[in-house]
Amino acid sequence: MFYLWFDPTRNFHAYSIIWKRQHIIPMFWKIKKHGSTEDFSSLPYICTLLNCSLWTYYGIIKAREYLVATVDGFGIVVETIYVILFLIYAPKGIRGRTLILAVILDVAISAVAVVTTQLALQREAHGGVVGVMGAGLNIVMYFSPLSAMLDILVLHGFFHVRGWLMESIKIFVALRLGRQ
Repeated sequence: MFYLWFDPTRNFHAYSIIWKRQHIIPMFWKIKKHGSTEDFSSLPYICTLLNCSLWTYYGIIKAREYLVATVDGFGIVVETIYVILFLIYAPKGIRGRTLILAVILDVAISAVAVVTTQLALQREAHGGVVGVMGAGLNIVMYFSPLSAMLDILVLHGFFHVRGWLMESIKIFVALRLGRQ
């Protein structure tokens, strides 16, 4: 038998936002204060903008998927603001690379997806193909933090990662036991 560590019936429909104001605003305040993006990367914003674009297109072409289109349409607005702010405060060399990357990923790939699905596929297949592209991009985005783990593994060795992982497991177990 499988037991959950929480009661799913008790807090039904209780959701929380992972990106809290306390995390996002200090990052942009730091960028504004220093007048530079420093070591922040634009790639997560650019990839999220592409993801929102694909899912908005999916929501538009798929029957009765207005909520997907609305939520990801709002995501397009927010991520566009993030990319514009990044372009304003990025150093000149990084600004050029970011702009090229944004045009290639966000404009070109989105345009190719729309044109390809409209011209090459029958109407019934549009939603399925765009959904698979969006799901594939989601998988890549969820696996991308593993690249940071690989960097730590290469730079510091397996024992550093093993120690970090063991400490994380200890904290998780302690928190879980504390709730029972």
